[in-house]
Amino acid sequence: MRRVLPAALVILIASGLAAWYESAPAAGEVVLSRTPNAGLQPEAVVDRSGTVHLVYLSGEPRAADVFYARSADGGRHFTPAIRVNSEAGSAIAMGTIRGAQIAVGPSGRIHVAWNGADRAVPAGSDDKAAAASASPMLYARSNPDGTAFEPQRNLMTRTMNLDGGGSVAADAGGRVYVAWHAHAAGEGAPGEDARRLWIARSEDDGATFGAEAPIAGAAPGVCACCAVRLFAVPDGRLALLYRSAVDKVHRDVRALVSADRGATFRGTLLDEWAVGACPMTSMSAAAGPRLMGAWESEGQVYLGPLDGSTPPVPPSEAAVDAPVRKHPRLAVDRRGTMLLVWTEGTAWGHGGSIAWRAFTPDGKPAGAEGRQDGLPAWSFAAAIPRKDGGFTVLY
Repeated sequence: MRRVLPAALVILIASGLAAWYESAPAAGEVVLSRTPNAGLQPEAVVDRSGTVHLVYLSGEPRAADVFYARSADGGRHFTPAIRVNSEAGSAIAMGTIRGAQIAVGPSGRIHVAWNGADRAVPAGSDDKAAAASASPMLYARSNPDGTAFEPQRNLMTRTMNLDGGGSVAADAGGRVYVAWHAHAAGEGAPGEDARRLWIARSEDDGATFGAEAPIAGAAPGVCACCAVRLFAVPDGRLALLYRSAVDKVHRDVRALVSADRGATFRGTLLDEWAVGACPMTSMSAAAGPRLMGAWESEGQVYLGPLDGSTPPVPPSEAAVDAPVRKHPRLAVDRRGTMLLVWTEGTAWGHGGSIAWRAFTPDGKPAGAEGRQDGLPAWSFAAAIPRKDGGFTVLY
């Protein structure tokens, strides 16, 4: 038998829903917030409960420290920060490329990876010459409560000449992946054409890692001082964005996607760029209705699907004299709205501005957009979706 709700209750429910919709943030609404403790290079992820997990750098740019904090209210307030790196000054803020990356595993452990500074623990290769010429790829994981971190570890055992920033990802099965680009130890080939993408895998939530292996499906040739971005897709796939380097001038953005937990990858060319110098670029990825990526090319930032099914789009056409756009970061909220945030006017040792633009789930510019001055040197912004809708941008 159908039960009919009293008219008064129906009116109350309708009024409550109307009030919720009126108070809910508009699609793509952006709230700006400073990184805690004037931190640099914020990187943030949001777990299933809506908790924001943040890492950032602080201290001397050549010998910085990595800090971790969390927020239960969408990035408005953070817990007191704790240091991630067990050896002081073992991270790099200078260059804005080699800082800390973060992932959260299903157990709640926090996984952080970063390029080691010159004073950091030497590279782990058995080849002494290789060890002397390479910076370490460092990793640390938290305890189960996220209140402290285990001693940092160097994951490089077969590689040398680490340069552009590495990345970390954790999937729903308790596996952790760390990727970077380097030369094979002992091969002695110094050029970019000989650089390869490498991946180290853990099957036990970061307790142990196997030796790094070349990424299957990626040909040699990686832009030396550009970062890579590793992303564990909720559907079980593993994606990686990077910039290749062939014949010194062909520096194209490529996507690699794995359906077998990083054993093999299938590649897609996303964007071509002919430039005879390393542009020191970084990238981002996020999953909504489609798996999307963000990258920079020729002073502009772009958003596009990682399968290359539609052409990438910029947030807006930049004027000829517009400041250079760099370091795009991408986030997707519960409605599927995407927010792209990037830097403008930054240079070596100089800060600039951040700017942002919202996109519809099908990738069309729409909704919120804006610009904010005051970005410190060696930094960029992070975008995080909030549980109540909209985004918080940390800078």
